[in-house]
Amino acid sequence: MMCRWVSGCILEWTLVLLEQGLLLLIKMGQFFPKERKSIQNLRKTEESIDWLRSWKVTLFSLLEAVPVNLRPLIASISIDGTSATTIIIDSNSGEPLWRPFLYNESCPDALPVVKSIAPANHTVCSGTSTLCKLVSWWNIEGENRESALLLHQADWLLWLLHGKLGLSDYNNALKVGYDPELESYPPWLLSQPYSQLLPSVQAPGTSIGYLKEGIRTEFGFPKDCVVCTGTTDSIAAFLAARATEPGKAVTSLGSTLAIKLLSTSRIEDARFGVYSHRLDDKWLVGGASNTGGAVLRQIFTDEQLEKLSEHIDPMEVSPLDYYPLQVVGERFPVADPKMVPRLHPRPQSDVEYLHGILESIARIEAKGYSLLKDMGAAQVDEVFTAGGGAKNEKWTKIRERVLGLPVSRAIQTEAAYGAALLALKGAQAQHNEQ
Repeated sequence: MMCRWVSGCILEWTLVLLEQGLLLLIKMGQFFPKERKSIQNLRKTEESIDWLRSWKVTLFSLLEAVPVNLRPLIASISIDGTSATTIIIDSNSGEPLWRPFLYNESCPDALPVVKSIAPANHTVCSGTSTLCKLVSWWNIEGENRESALLLHQADWLLWLLHGKLGLSDYNNALKVGYDPELESYPPWLLSQPYSQLLPSVQAPGTSIGYLKEGIRTEFGFPKDCVVCTGTTDSIAAFLAARATEPGKAVTSLGSTLAIKLLSTSRIEDARFGVYSHRLDDKWLVGGASNTGGAVLRQIFTDEQLEKLSEHIDPMEVSPLDYYPLQVVGERFPVADPKMVPRLHPRPQSDVEYLHGILESIARIEAKGYSLLKDMGAAQVDEVFTAGGGAKNEKWTKIRERVLGLPVSRAIQTEAAYGAALLALKGAQAQHNEQ
């Protein structure tokens, strides 16, 4: 595993050895500054960053970072990216027509329109959905509609590698309205004028084609290196945990908190930010909260988090009741764009303050799993943890107490490993065809 930070981005790559060769798996995401910043300054930071350039520069810097002696062995490449990060590009040139809409960006102006066409409480009926971002752009832009194309973060990065515009996977396409059960866009969406922007959808881990010749020759990758459709970061984290039975769940503690529960039932309700991703013949039911590690990094450095955590008694109940958010707005376990962050009162002791924040995030996690049970999902019986928060053993103990369930760190905690399993599918399918 290798991690690199460039101009506001985190990218990781993982190499996995197979009989057919090595797989290169890339995880993309935005990072939030570690130093303390006001919400206003944080917003200015996000708006001033050239996200597309940052993602592209980081992607190619990671390709260059792959050891030269291993490059000829790379058999397959796949990427997981943040869900609902939306890019509108020109379908002929691939040039961006608008700045990217980030995953947590809400478009309340488009929500009434989306609610008027979609079924009640559909996944897209949330201001942060990909469809709301598409509708918002469509209502603003008048000149470039005919040539426009929608891609998700992982789609766009993969296009840089394979050169075929207009391809996505059914995990990323869920929040734009794609129905993974029917394997098609629904009629209510296809009847809209902006449906022409929608990408073609394939299963995650499907071989798209070979790596572009220019990239292959520049970096020394083999001629038969295939590029596969990707997935979202939380789905990749679930795959990495190898949770294969209904009732097994994965909590991803990264910049945000995302929970996924393997269930035989599909459940969706935008009122609570609950949606289901298809995983072969089962469903990954869950949601993503805006709370998580990004809030912690606004307040503490990594060194402070580590040292302060050492002094926390995880068996002691914290009396502090917070709702840790970076900015106004929550997605899950309740979709409330007006929810205000609650991080006060702050005690004099930083240990007590951190304890209160960690326990409050654990309560949000517990509320999420309780909600899924009430809505008809499988009863969760074990929780695996992925993401950076999995390293904090005191937090794990706090969560175990709050959830009342066994909680453990997944053997593989990085989403990039889950993308590796998808790339394995594509590499094996390509090998079998040959």
